[in-house]
Amino acid sequence: MNSISIFWFRRDLRLDDNAGLYAALTAGHPVLPIFIFDSNIIQELPKEDRRITFIYQRLGLLKKNLQEMGSDLLVVHGTPDQIFQALLKQYSIQAVFTNHDIEPYAMVRDQQIGEMLAKHQIEFHTLKDQVIFEKSEVVKDDGLPYTVYTPYSKKWKTLLTPADLEEKNCSELFANFLRCSLSAMPSYQQLGFEPQQLDTHIPSGYASIMASYHETRDYPAIQGTTHLGIHLRFGTTSIRKLVREAMVSNEKFLNELIWREFYQSILWHFPQVVHQSFKPAYDEIQWRNNEKEFALWCEGRTGYPIVDAGMRELNATGWMHNRVRMIVASFLTKHLLIDWRWGEAYFAAHLLDFELASNNGGWQWAAGCGVDAAPYFRIFNPALQTQKFDGQMKYIQHWVPELNSFEYPTPIVDHQMARQRCLDTYKKALQS
Repeated sequence: MNSISIFWFRRDLRLDDNAGLYAALTAGHPVLPIFIFDSNIIQELPKEDRRITFIYQRLGLLKKNLQEMGSDLLVVHGTPDQIFQALLKQYSIQAVFTNHDIEPYAMVRDQQIGEMLAKHQIEFHTLKDQVIFEKSEVVKDDGLPYTVYTPYSKKWKTLLTPADLEEKNCSELFANFLRCSLSAMPSYQQLGFEPQQLDTHIPSGYASIMASYHETRDYPAIQGTTHLGIHLRFGTTSIRKLVREAMVSNEKFLNELIWREFYQSILWHFPQVVHQSFKPAYDEIQWRNNEKEFALWCEGRTGYPIVDAGMRELNATGWMHNRVRMIVASFLTKHLLIDWRWGEAYFAAHLLDFELASNNGGWQWAAGCGVDAAPYFRIFNPALQTQKFDGQMKYIQHWVPELNSFEYPTPIVDHQMARQRCLDTYKKALQS
């Protein structure tokens, strides 16, 4: 058998500017690219999960591009250890390359695969690709992690060098892919899913939106955000490319990219935030956790139009405007006093651009219990938020067409009462 290297695609579904792929293509052996539909992950998902459609379509594009070069993409379904055991019998593997993933399951998985490969004297290389800085690369001068965004972002910017943004030009190395023709991808049905209607292309007009992002980002009725979140999540675009563009185009957008890395840093240094509040005292809050009210929130039937519009947008499209994400999260945790973990899990199940670190960070921010969080006494008033960011009600009327009819429900809670109840509940927990 001829010796090969393997590149394992995961959250990096692109052939250009890909750190792990670049390392594989320069390692001296023909590269077999693979993708594993990890049954440990996908067996937990509903059969209508839109993210599977996104991944599947992007893999089809990758496979087509590789076939045009005389190579191919191996797409398989199973657990990673099963798949690599099978590959060891088929190929003489010298090394496996992939990119870092710091989410808890991914770290355990990679450790297990690395140990298994080491028993066969096969090197396992993982590289930094989905962020500019990771782990302990941006810390205080004393080595401790930042827990406030602004000093983190300032340090991030001072550390940045041209080398951090250098493109990993894989296109000049495409001849180093293994010449092969492989089997077709498993069907949606074989994976246990049903294909969904979804546009998986990178938005063509994002550059002009990025340029005016600081002026348009808060208004859900207009196309004022780039919709690049899912492409960052699954790596169909390069973070280095986006940072280069943002540095020239819009500092506010650059700051949002840094927020994403700040939350990844928090997850790395404080992995307990996955299950508990960053500020432990907030785990003493006596949440009401009313299941009927939670169901109404999920369905977009709270009687608060801006909240209902956001939830309906999420349920219908897999996306929600970021300003509205903050409003619905504040409403759930503070108006209804429902545990932020309930809302976090609902977003995790429905958001196309779900990333554990950002989702967790955003929910803990809204609930007041996270790093650099909104203070607990900051409670969004949905009416004032509507007046400020959807004054003409265009966004609301799109998603809540029955707004001015008898069909629209009355508010499930009075704002002033809910606000005072929240203040009293939080104060009691934090003073005990």
